[in-house]
Amino acid sequence: MPSPVGRMGSPSGNLRSPSGAHLRGASKTQVVLAFAAVYVLWGSTYLAIRIGDETIPPFLLAGLRHTIAGLLLLSWLRLRGGAPGIERRHWRSAAVIGALMLLGGNGLVTWAEKRVPSGLAALIVASVPIWMTLLHGLQTRRRPHGIVLLGLGLCVGGLAFLVLPAGGGVASNHVDGLGAMALLSAALFWAIGSLYSRTAPLPSSTLLATAMEMVCGGAILLATSTVFGEWRTVSLAAVSSRSVLALAYLIVAGSLLGFTAYVFLLSATTPARVSTYAFVNPVVAVFFGWAIAGEAVTLRTALSALLIVGAVAIIIRYGGSRDRESIAREDAPAPPERAEKSA
Repeated sequence: MPSPVGRMGSPSGNLRSPSGAHLRGASKTQVVLAFAAVYVLWGSTYLAIRIGDETIPPFLLAGLRHTIAGLLLLSWLRLRGGAPGIERRHWRSAAVIGALMLLGGNGLVTWAEKRVPSGLAALIVASVPIWMTLLHGLQTRRRPHGIVLLGLGLCVGGLAFLVLPAGGGVASNHVDGLGAMALLSAALFWAIGSLYSRTAPLPSSTLLATAMEMVCGGAILLATSTVFGEWRTVSLAAVSSRSVLALAYLIVAGSLLGFTAYVFLLSATTPARVSTYAFVNPVVAVFFGWAIAGEAVTLRTALSALLIVGAVAIIIRYGGSRDRESIAREDAPAPPERAEKSA
């Protein structure tokens, strides 16, 4: 759920910087590859979580993912001399953000995917713009634009059509209620964490702040795993090679490569184009769930996806510039605009 500022432009056409100049030292091939990484890698993490969940308890899976990724990134930054000036207040902020976004956000998603197919989980998590817009409206006491309200209505309608059983009864394709509530709560926690992170005291380096948030969030997830007794129930002999590979994929592709490509795009093209991943990722997740895991894609799922993804596009396109700074923040804990705000 990361994101930028600026007006939502068409994802097609020549990629240019906000000023209209050509890309700053980046070739079109590099930009295309970076977009492919953000679209595909982040979209595929939902299926990787489902596979990891098969034999690794959910909070343990999420905790290992973020702790290892954070430590690797922090070590790399220290080796390059890119981790100066860390203060105690920075760690406090990183812990709060890690608790909200990685425990409340990613942790609940990982737990819910034991009950909800990965593609449907991605569609429900796409409700983040609803929470972000509502919370920002309460914070600023500003009523959203009429077109944004239309987008919110479409998103709510798409979610209701996806989650609620047909005719009010129990349907065979009914989404698990507890899992759906966990996913909606995860989106809310992510939105709260995103808003808090905009003003929280953190290092000026986005990569450093992200590493700290992953380390703190991962530690909180591992503590939660201990409280729920997951360490006592897991057996190393029972952990499948599929789940281990899924964990490695989440660490390398989801947390490290995906975010690196995202940060590169922020400096190579317009923030509006970067934010297009927010409505591409759910479609990619549904496709991977269907193509690899055999998850059913019914007409109901397709119509819900059309409503939800279209609504997200409307909200990002027409929500005020302040809203667009936060609306798409998905798998990168540290917001990209922090470098200017905290410097």
